[in-house]
Amino acid sequence: MNTAPDSAPNDDFAHPGPLRQEGTPVTHDATHQPAAESSAASSELTAAAVGDEPTQRIPRALIAALDTPPTAVDNPVDSGEQNGSAEPRAVSVWTTAQSSPAAQRKNKYTPESTAHPAKMLPEVVRHAVTHYTKPGELVLDPMCGIGTTLVEAVRLGRRAVGVEYEPHWVEVANANLDVAREQGVGGEKGIDARVFHGDARQLVTLLPPEYVGQAALVVTSPPYGPSTHGQVSVAPGAGVQKYHHLYGNTLDRGNLANIGHHRLLAGFTRILAALRTFLRPGGHIAITIRPWREHAELIDLPSQILACGRAAGLIPVERNVALLARAAETDLVARGSFFQRDFIRKQREAGLPLHLIAHEDVLVFRTTLHKSAGSTAAGTSAEDVVDLAQYRSRRSATAASSSAGERGQAA
Repeated sequence: MNTAPDSAPNDDFAHPGPLRQEGTPVTHDATHQPAAESSAASSELTAAAVGDEPTQRIPRALIAALDTPPTAVDNPVDSGEQNGSAEPRAVSVWTTAQSSPAAQRKNKYTPESTAHPAKMLPEVVRHAVTHYTKPGELVLDPMCGIGTTLVEAVRLGRRAVGVEYEPHWVEVANANLDVAREQGVGGEKGIDARVFHGDARQLVTLLPPEYVGQAALVVTSPPYGPSTHGQVSVAPGAGVQKYHHLYGNTLDRGNLANIGHHRLLAGFTRILAALRTFLRPGGHIAITIRPWREHAELIDLPSQILACGRAAGLIPVERNVALLARAAETDLVARGSFFQRDFIRKQREAGLPLHLIAHEDVLVFRTTLHKSAGSTAAGTSAEDVVDLAQYRSRRSATAASSSAGERGQAA
């Protein structure tokens, strides 16, 4: 899960009120950057796959389609229809930072979890899980990090499965699930949660067939790059030192965080397409994302991820706000990190009027309501959803054929 260190709020939403940093008097209202100022990368998305596979462009029509009205909603969860008074009503602003991140994780996560450079707020997961699923249903995270999605899902009585690329975080995620078990979550039956180690771009070969078509919800977030907030320490004479701010080995090109912006978008599109295999009809995908800056240029990542979702054959149904600031009686109290505050201060001194970010976008997609229904995305159809058994059967046959050919050449 990820956060970005130096982004500006997206202009799609009116700022709800004055913004002040916790413990400081006041800052200014957030400035709004028009979408047209976002990186040209949003109209030049490429789909470079893993290894030596050919590059494939995402159609420009998908970018233009971002200006079209949202897809008509046709199920009770999306439309806000309620089957009972216990079902939460859909809202577009999620108050997910009323307590600090540390307070949200207290007694539920191991101390090792703190070292992860980009953790999702537990309350964001709790809101999504409560709204889009019912007890006993399956929640999936293809890039689960320390397991925030899985931990919060099982604590709300759901089943959970996750995939994580870095072995260390697989161990930490399992340790956090063990904390839930030790605290009696799940009762006598225990919790149903598993973490798989591997690259989410290979999702259809990583997850067992038992998960095909089973997930009611995916909650995840893509990486923003090799460096994020991290932790700080102050030593006499050494100034402020930054640590735990990198995604593993920066030379590891298998890590999505290390392969560049265009390849990141291509890889994430591939992951979103693979998720269709494991989501049930009408299942939802909630993605937390925010704009960010690269060399002072605004990268409108939410709009780019929206285009990726369309390219993957998903139906966009909501664009929400998850607050990263506490909603006080008359304003928002921002919870910016040291690096955010330091970055903002330096930019203001340089004459660029940036402000502390107060929210993340939450893009919500869903799959088609019927397996036979075709996708509305250009170039995709229902047949793009992988039949896992057939896929593995073809793969095994190809491998056997290749092996036989090599033996024949050797003879």
